[in-house]
Amino acid sequence: MTKTQIQVPDRLFAKIKKFARQHELSLAETFRRGAELLLETYPEHEIPSSQQWQPPTSGKVGWKGLSAAELRDLAAEDQSRNPFA
Repeated sequence: MTKTQIQVPDRLFAKIKKFARQHELSLAETFRRGAELLLETYPEHEIPSSQQWQPPTSGKVGWKGLSAAELRDLAAEDQSRNPFA
């Protein structure tokens, strides 16, 4: 068995502590049972790599028509004009 520490908001801790006392369970057993219930409720399933989330893309963003060198030069020029840089 692995020993660990967790941080729990005060209100949740008070409710869990009361629950454990009412059901004559230790806090550790209460948290273990809660974790087991969570894993039963949300069973693990693998998502095929083709269906994994990807950020949306758009053809309307970016610096179309500018080369990397042109972008670098414009960024340097913009930075030289920025009094906070």
